[in-house]
Amino acid sequence: MGTCLLEGEEAPALVVNGGGRSSYVLACEHASNQLPTSLGTLGLPEAELQRHIAWDIGAEKVARLLSRLMDAPLVLQRYSRLAYDCNRPPDSADAMPEISETTHIPGNRHLSPDDRLMRTREIYRPFHAAIADLLDRRAAEGTRSMVVTIHSFTPVYKGTPRAVELGILHDRDRGLADGLITSFPGVDARLNEPYGPDDGVLHTLNLHAAPRGLRHAMIEIRNDFLLDERGQAEWAERLSAALAHTAAH
Repeated sequence: MGTCLLEGEEAPALVVNGGGRSSYVLACEHASNQLPTSLGTLGLPEAELQRHIAWDIGAEKVARLLSRLMDAPLVLQRYSRLAYDCNRPPDSADAMPEISETTHIPGNRHLSPDDRLMRTREIYRPFHAAIADLLDRRAAEGTRSMVVTIHSFTPVYKGTPRAVELGILHDRDRGLADGLITSFPGVDARLNEPYGPDDGVLHTLNLHAAPRGLRHAMIEIRNDFLLDERGQAEWAERLSAALAHTAAH
């Protein structure tokens, strides 16, 4: 079996402010559109790699600002979800998608079992190990943890416009989501939209937070609000206020 990440390439997980004292632990699974050198462009033109199919546009910037505002630790995934979508388990067809939305991904077609295992071992496992290690350390210290994942979504999906502006997602536990959803007056905020548990988008939370009995939620911001620094800062500030208010109740 070969290797996916070459010597000297960036590690798949980057922990930001790991010693942050907030009760919140943040994760951003789709922070980057970078691809491992060994995968080239997966047969895609550069323009496709700038689209939402490759990453959650604006999500990393919001997550970093939120980490700073709240003094919260943050785990970022450094490779595109087209290489491996770390919010999907290895047995999911969407983990290494052959089609994203309506775009065919040539470099993901006809992957051998060894190819799939290589990406799982070198991208998926280290990212989730970083989250688990962070939560384990906080548990050992007696530090309270709540897990929130930060995402963005496209305003038009397969040609259909989406009116929803903010999604607060939950699966096994809705306590944190219910508290957050009331914190955005004037925003079209909805529970479990534009995705829900049946879409398989809550893997990270179901893997790390639910088994530990930690409160958790997934936040999805429509990405046309996050195209510049002003929008990113505005949403980070909104989320910081909402999360602080919810944690206190």
